[in-house]
Amino acid sequence: MRNILAIAGLAFASLALSACELAPKTSTQNGYRGTGMDTIKVNAKPADADVVPPPPYDQPSTEGPRAGAAYKNVQVLGDVSEEQFTYTMAALTQWVAPEQGCNYCHNPANLASDELYTKVVARKMLQMTRNLNQNWGQHVAKTGVTCWTCHRGQPVPANYWTMPGGAKNGIIGNKHGQNDPIPASAYASLPNASLASYLTGDPKIDQNIRVNSDGMHPTTANKTSVMETEKSYALMMHVSKSLGVNCTFCHNGNSFQSWSSSNPQRATAWYGVRMVRDVNSNYMTPLASVFPAKRKGPEGDTFKVNCTTCHQGKNKPMGGYKMAKDYPALWGPEKAVAPAAPVAAVTTQ
Repeated sequence: MRNILAIAGLAFASLALSACELAPKTSTQNGYRGTGMDTIKVNAKPADADVVPPPPYDQPSTEGPRAGAAYKNVQVLGDVSEEQFTYTMAALTQWVAPEQGCNYCHNPANLASDELYTKVVARKMLQMTRNLNQNWGQHVAKTGVTCWTCHRGQPVPANYWTMPGGAKNGIIGNKHGQNDPIPASAYASLPNASLASYLTGDPKIDQNIRVNSDGMHPTTANKTSVMETEKSYALMMHVSKSLGVNCTFCHNGNSFQSWSSSNPQRATAWYGVRMVRDVNSNYMTPLASVFPAKRKGPEGDTFKVNCTTCHQGKNKPMGGYKMAKDYPALWGPEKAVAPAAPVAAVTTQ
């Protein structure tokens, strides 16, 4: 009987192990030879190509009367032509509210009215989109962004986050923001406030995202704690999962801290973190008094963006499809707060 049980146990174990076996992988060199800077991907069935909606109709002229003169209460796109304005509005409806249509933001009896909160939000989002395309080329390059980049045909993007709830009082049941796996930390048992720590605040003020200390011993200037290191790891895991890449997509495994031996993508990601801070601090948070309670988190803050909001598992959103080129109105004159000294700033991270 004992032998039968042992054989059965071995059979079950072999089945269990085979079920847990990882799929074959492909390793592609993406950095300096001999440094192990490879991008590792699991061999899986190719994902369906991103379905990007075509322009609503042939792109109209940028010449002619300005939208601000043709329509009432045009506060953002008043500098574009009337034809470009209606063309952009038609596309925006397709990107954000294809089922609800124009009435999602407008009172059909008075299109100039701001009585619907969705119109006030849409205006702020248009300002944000122009800001990203005009001032954050270090991250979005010439590809740019549109409302579709985040929304994908939904009034609310599928991927957002809000501030974590306050810690419980006392010792029992208080996890101190740890050991509570959530998507923001790639389901790791790491601090769940890493997005709040690094993806909010003034993008011009460097918030050090460090794992390595600057020296051997703790000093007043060198006080990176274990907790801060854990938050850094949590954010890096979020970035990795959001882009569908491993660590060496940006870093050199010989020295994760070294910028001189890192891949160019690391600088792009550095700007991306600060770009997201700009979005959350200057465009999302100011809408707290506009959004209804159903569009806020448990702490009463607005929904916020992170890397997944745009990337959705790809190192370039929508595979790098240059959708924004068809919408000149989204490359407007908004002026932003992008860091002005990339090299000096990058070396301090």
